[in-house]
Amino acid sequence: MKMKRLGKSELIVSEYCLGTMTFGEQTNERDSFMQMERSLDAGINFFDTAELYPTAPLRGETAGNTEKIIGNWLNKNKHQRKNIVLASKVVGKGYNAIRKGDSINPSGMKKALDDSLKRLKTDYLDLYQLHWPNRGSYHFRKNWEYDPSDQLKPEILNDIELLVDTLYSFKEAGKIRAAGLSNETCWGTLQFVNVTKKYKDFSIASIQNEYSLLCRLFDTDMSELSHNENIPLLAYSPLAGGVLTGKYLNDAVPENSRLSRVPKVFGRVNDRSSMAVSEYIKLSQRFDISPVHLALAFCKQRPFMGSVIFGATTVAQLDSILQGLDQKLGNDVIDEINRINKMYPMTF
Repeated sequence: MKMKRLGKSELIVSEYCLGTMTFGEQTNERDSFMQMERSLDAGINFFDTAELYPTAPLRGETAGNTEKIIGNWLNKNKHQRKNIVLASKVVGKGYNAIRKGDSINPSGMKKALDDSLKRLKTDYLDLYQLHWPNRGSYHFRKNWEYDPSDQLKPEILNDIELLVDTLYSFKEAGKIRAAGLSNETCWGTLQFVNVTKKYKDFSIASIQNEYSLLCRLFDTDMSELSHNENIPLLAYSPLAGGVLTGKYLNDAVPENSRLSRVPKVFGRVNDRSSMAVSEYIKLSQRFDISPVHLALAFCKQRPFMGSVIFGATTVAQLDSILQGLDQKLGNDVIDEINRINKMYPMTF
């Protein structure tokens, strides 16, 4: 397993990351433990979670249960804490089940971090991420109507500086090692970068945005920023919520799948995405590559990639994923992927 440094931080992470948002909902504690252990055995040292999890569906009464499961595993395997890079997130404005939907603010961040550390049964997080910006963003299919023209720049810039100062205080206190963003834009990321420059030993280590064969919004301005500011992408939903496996084609709804729990998998299942997936399935068959490994390897090989965050509902699904993590795509396959992307560039 290839290891990478996250930006300018001290964090060294595997090129694949175990996403845990099914833990405590679709995946029980026993199987969650097995997933963490098998991932470590496969060379994955990076686990990602959030105070919001589990999902599918999002429910206020289960929020935080994923962190509790990881904490229970860490409590049983204390020797492993030094071997993993553990990331979590503070939820943002609008999710009323946590802190009544407040914007991310210093007091809320302090409570969120302390609560996460308690659930995770650890003294520190390696990476602490802002789940989404206070001002809003174009992620989760909001790109179709995104309009930032009503944003008040002085207020936004003051807010960003306050958040950076709070994150830095967490680092100084030894509660986090590095800070990251999630569901951010190019302009927003740059404002955080500019503020962190007032500190000698603090920077934005990563940005966690959606990226897959079906969602390539990161390819242009975000890619340029990532390269020039050394902020690698942590790609979530590289399988587009399971859509890229092909299991939802022909109106199929497998039992206990994301689609059985979340309508249209947050807008990812539609006629356009089905046509694109059909083409990618044909491509994988032509080159004798699993569709899952095709999708993950494509993400892994992008020049801006820090780590690819995948999740699995079952241990069997995880084992299938782990078998193909060494997959490398040749230029002929990449050319075909780009051809299909031009045919179906915005599928959801």
